[in-house]
Amino acid sequence: MPSSTPTRALPVSPHPTAATIDELVAGATSRRPFRTADAKSGSRFERVEIGGERFVLKVVHVDDDCIARSLGDLTCRQVTVWSSGLLDALPPTVDHAVVGAARGFGRNRSGAALLMRDVGEHLVPEGDDPVPAEQHAAFVEHLADVSARFWGWRDDVGLLPPSVRWSFFGPGMLACERDRGWPHPVPVLAAQGWQDFARRAPADVAETVAAIRREPGLLVEALAATPWTFLHGDWKMGNLGSHPDGRTILLDCAYPGEGPACHDLGWYLATNRARLPEAKEGAIDRFRRALARRGVDVDGGWWDRQLGLCLLGTVVELGWEKALGDDEELGWWVDRAREGARWL
Repeated sequence: MPSSTPTRALPVSPHPTAATIDELVAGATSRRPFRTADAKSGSRFERVEIGGERFVLKVVHVDDDCIARSLGDLTCRQVTVWSSGLLDALPPTVDHAVVGAARGFGRNRSGAALLMRDVGEHLVPEGDDPVPAEQHAAFVEHLADVSARFWGWRDDVGLLPPSVRWSFFGPGMLACERDRGWPHPVPVLAAQGWQDFARRAPADVAETVAAIRREPGLLVEALAATPWTFLHGDWKMGNLGSHPDGRTILLDCAYPGEGPACHDLGWYLATNRARLPEAKEGAIDRFRRALARRGVDVDGGWWDRQLGLCLLGTVVELGWEKALGDDEELGWWVDRAREGARWL
């Protein structure tokens, strides 16, 4: 935790968790498996009806979920963040949709499940079309709401450690998946993408990114002098939607923990590239102004450092995906990585 950031305690009430899936969905009159194009980690989903209401059940086990293995998630942090009560502390502009959870079943008692209200009709439609400008603006504003709400918060419930966050698709994770025979396609793409990144990126950027992938603590230490907050970790369109009353739906809090607000901004820019209705620079400025309107002192000397380091960190996490794409997109992120490296 950055020493310059005060610890902020939030009034939360823990939730009990069920011991089995049957207990979690007791009274269900219908259970139907389904998959979405955005679900690539290996977790399984069901549509469930209980008492005439529709829900979605997500079941996770480290044996099946390559992302859980990548991040060493043996206890299911997305259940921990709900059972701790932290999701209830999200601002009123954000709906997480979770109503219950279970864990402690399956091999090594590592299985977990989340029960969520079925908000599918309000989620961003699948595809590559840009979202409406008003919806994008609301997403950025509500990301600022979350950041400001938790400004100075410290993780005291055991969520994703910062050093693990930037090991996403790191050498250790890919070696693990290779040894398992590449059971899921995404790590295969990541391994190929990192080979392409080493070939396509300028040598100075490739070397810097490779060094941080080997030792993420280099980046964590550099960010330690900037303010931190609560991170959802995965602001991609597949997890987002909008209620008719304007609230943002934010699902699948699989990578929660403490960290710099610009991390989630960088992730939003990288994972939603095709769907943004404005240039990345415009979205960055929009987020900065939104933080300022919420009382965050963005002129305190930390903003440029955190932004630069976090965009470098985005390349450490997702440079493989950019290397599988076009020159313009890869070039933008290469430039941001070089700029961010000045703050190391």
